[in-house]
Amino acid sequence: MAIDYKKRITIEPGKRGGKPCIRGMRITVYDILEYLASGMKEEEILDDFPELKKEDIRASLQFAADRERKLTKSSL
Repeated sequence: MAIDYKKRITIEPGKRGGKPCIRGMRITVYDILEYLASGMKEEEILDDFPELKKEDIRASLQFAADRERKLTKSSL
């Protein structure tokens, strides 16, 4: 089931250069994706960043998937 990432991912021009962040914090979607890609487990990320929730990680993945889908469609 897809998560509604629009409730969790925020984009503010003055924060982290306008990159998509988690719930207005300074943790970006890119940060989460990079941690996962480096092999960190979801539980490790949540332990390192107690302000994050499991749904934030899922929202980051859904956001990235949606962005990829939109890029793919626009290039066809």
